[in-house]
Amino acid sequence: MRSTIVCFSALLSISFFAATAARADEAKSVESTYLKNIRQVNSGMAKAGEGYFSPDGKQIIYQAVPLDYPFYQIYTQPLTGDEIVPRRLSTGRGRTTCSFFSPDGKKILFASSHLDPNLDETEAAARKVDAENKRLGRRASYKWDFDPHLDIFEADLQGNITKQLTQEKGYDAEGAYSASGKLIAFCSDRDGDPDIYVMNSDGTNVRQLTNVPGYDGGPFISPDEKWVVFRSDRKVPDQLQIYVIGIDGKHETALTDNTGVNWGPYWHPTAPYLIWSAADHSDPTVRPNFDLWLARYTVKDGKFTIEPPVRITDSSSADVLPVFSPDGKQLMWTSTRTDDHSSQLFIADFQLPK
Repeated sequence: MRSTIVCFSALLSISFFAATAARADEAKSVESTYLKNIRQVNSGMAKAGEGYFSPDGKQIIYQAVPLDYPFYQIYTQPLTGDEIVPRRLSTGRGRTTCSFFSPDGKKILFASSHLDPNLDETEAAARKVDAENKRLGRRASYKWDFDPHLDIFEADLQGNITKQLTQEKGYDAEGAYSASGKLIAFCSDRDGDPDIYVMNSDGTNVRQLTNVPGYDGGPFISPDEKWVVFRSDRKVPDQLQIYVIGIDGKHETALTDNTGVNWGPYWHPTAPYLIWSAADHSDPTVRPNFDLWLARYTVKDGKFTIEPPVRITDSSSADVLPVFSPDGKQLMWTSTRTDDHSSQLFIADFQLPK
């Protein structure tokens, strides 16, 4: 799952978190510099997140846990109009994640475990855990399950599955189309641990890009289709860092190297910037908090570097999984800045650094 965490430029020579030892107070918030008109855009779900814009920017697709089912399902929703209500596109059963519109806007992809032969038992076990948490009044800690029955599917805009794109044994998920729609980058543990793969959009010509012990996931192909950005905990288990690798599998480069979790990287569609979410874990006496960070990148002679990241959010709530609208003028992310502290989707007008 592109939202996978176990706990909830070349290499930077110093941790970019050094400047964030003391959290900014509301009066000094950095958010107004980059974000205007922040608003929640979904409702009616136990929790929701990992949203993406349609190619025309008029609707979004996302995953959400409905009030009557224990696993995420996939929904679309218009951003304007008289009836801004979610419409389920997934089957309604099994774990689902990582939905994405094709660049022509005619189809979607998502990962689903609805073909799990033991789905009844899987659902029953999840409902039992939910009931116990509710009885005890506790909020379950977040941990993504690398369900071996998750595969990637193509569907039309009504949710009718038109093709199963992966059929290998094991976890296949975290897929996203390239800008041309010709390629899909995804995560798979078919070789024993999660690595980054690329395939044609029809599921053919699968190529493995990474093959290092540890988790490599959450890949997105750059707008020029020359690079893939992803996250990895290969250096320290559970402490994710941001990496890029050439679409040919060469020139792999670590972009962050700090004591913390860095994940959910995403490309700006029109300017040389990457955005991601990060939390500082360097001080065991301070509770880590996820904020959004933005960095300008440069590619020269096959070398990918980033400038020191700038902080985009500083809310006391968690801000994760940022994505840009197709024109780069809006930012959508998952946040717990809700009254009940549940994860929901927020959108803001976005301004690049000057």
